[in-house]
Amino acid sequence: MKSNYKLIAQNKKARHNYFIEGTYEAGIALAGTEVKSLRMGKCSLKESFIKSENGELFIYNMHISPYEKGNIFNKDPLRIRKLLLHRYEINKIQGAVSQKGFTVVPLKVYLKGSLIKVEIGLAKGKKLYDKRQDIAKKDQRRQAEKQFKIKNL
Repeated sequence: MKSNYKLIAQNKKARHNYFIEGTYEAGIALAGTEVKSLRMGKCSLKESFIKSENGELFIYNMHISPYEKGNIFNKDPLRIRKLLLHRYEINKIQGAVSQKGFTVVPLKVYLKGSLIKVEIGLAKGKKLYDKRQDIAKKDQRRQAEKQFKIKNL
């Protein structure tokens, strides 16, 4: 069976700034107008981060634009939202974050069937030389693809 999957927002800088060790799929607690706005694709993950408080995970600075027809029912675009995960997943994430150098970052927001999901990643920060190596690898790959394309014409 093919599931309905529609990408709403992606955090491209996360893969540039971090080594992603593992990913988790989390639900998110939203208000009605926020869901309508997300279905229209009005979301931004720039500068957003995830924190653990009292055994729960929350996402901060995730911007969901107000729904145009929502008037008084619209919520604050930058409000703190609760992530919905199983207890054992939260415990595993908290255990890893307690280790030195690990953090939790949101990677993408997507529509899966009729549900809105957030993919979060357990990440370790990259050093400057790691970022340079990644850029050099991308450039080499692009050059190879370009030469292959020219040869085959």
